[in-house]
Amino acid sequence: MDIQELLSRFAVALGVGLLIGLERGWRLRDEAPGSRAAGIRTFAISGLLGGIVGALAMSAGGATAGGGLIVGIGFAAYAAVFGWFSHAENRAEGTFSATTAVAGMVTFALGAYALMGDMRAAAAGGVVTAGLLAGRENLHGWVARITWQELRSGLVLLAMTFVALPLVPNEALIGGINPREIWLIAIALAGVSFLGYAAVKYIGAAHGILASAALGGLVSSTAVTVSNARRAVQGEGAPRLLAAGVSLATAISFLRVLAIAAALKPVLLILIAPPLLVGAIITAGAAVVSVYGRGERGSEQHTVTFRNPFSFLAVVGFAALLGVVIVAGKLLGEYTGATGAILGAVAIGLADVDAVTVAMARLAPETLSIAGATFAILAAVAANTLSKLAMAVAIGRGQFARELVAVFALALAAGAAALWLTLLLVGQG
Repeated sequence: MDIQELLSRFAVALGVGLLIGLERGWRLRDEAPGSRAAGIRTFAISGLLGGIVGALAMSAGGATAGGGLIVGIGFAAYAAVFGWFSHAENRAEGTFSATTAVAGMVTFALGAYALMGDMRAAAAGGVVTAGLLAGRENLHGWVARITWQELRSGLVLLAMTFVALPLVPNEALIGGINPREIWLIAIALAGVSFLGYAAVKYIGAAHGILASAALGGLVSSTAVTVSNARRAVQGEGAPRLLAAGVSLATAISFLRVLAIAAALKPVLLILIAPPLLVGAIITAGAAVVSVYGRGERGSEQHTVTFRNPFSFLAVVGFAALLGVVIVAGKLLGEYTGATGAILGAVAIGLADVDAVTVAMARLAPETLSIAGATFAILAAVAANTLSKLAMAVAIGRGQFARELVAVFALALAAGAAALWLTLLLVGQG
């Protein structure tokens, strides 16, 4: 490498040490000079020392055995000296902490990597390390507040996503069932439930339920419905607030269908935009009025107590049920042919509107007319809305179900009226 790049890499190594040392030095700024193992100067020199060792390794062959030996010996020697001084500091202060020692080792390693690897990655590593060190109080406070159920549920969700998902087969098996699709539904259900739990706990009932519902609606409004219905029947929150969350998630799902259609087949918007926009306005408006426009809001917020982020067996079982519905809808569509597109869309739409929207957008106008594709998409949306309403009645019951019956009935009626007026004005295409 030329001298300019070499100096740039040394500057990054020094900058990493200065950044980490700044945090360490600020935290120990009130202590007397000579009473601490390392401060801003020591960490800055540590980063620079790592860079020097990295440069020597590059001169000896870089990633070859010789270069690796130089880095290994240099790191071991540095870790031994720095660790000894950190141990002496702990003994003098009567404390028990490896943070300073580990931070020094990370500084040295990042300095070496700045010379031998990607400077940007080394700089990012320095920023992240300094951020973790500076966030000690916040991290400790968060750990102190988290419950065992929250930790366990979070680990289960992470395992479902990053351990199990890559191992699940991504191909159609017996009956055309794709295990990966079903597992993704389970992850969506668990994720939406966990998101709602965390939002309510940390930002309050009304704002938390609406925020989690809005984000959940981007993934699956059905998942939001199932999660909120279970919490309503278990008494984990005010039914009115939970129903408002489902209404908002449904509004987001209507807009999501519009976005997919606009991206794949904009001509479909002529017919599907009016009813879906009307439905979105009504459901979103109902959510806002339920949360912010009624006098009992303050008293209802105090009743929200989510006890469990989600139940693993429950979300997997319901995901399997939705997967069966999707497969049944696909088979129905295949055996009824083009004339049964709407019937198949209704069957699939009970669980998955996005799949219907994508499929119909690809079929129009070659296989299906614009009107035919529009009716299929809207039929899937209506079926999905009715299926969520059925879940609300069967699972949530009581006031939760009554709230959604009123909102969804109004949204479906207004959407149908908007479609009728649109057909009168523009025809069926």
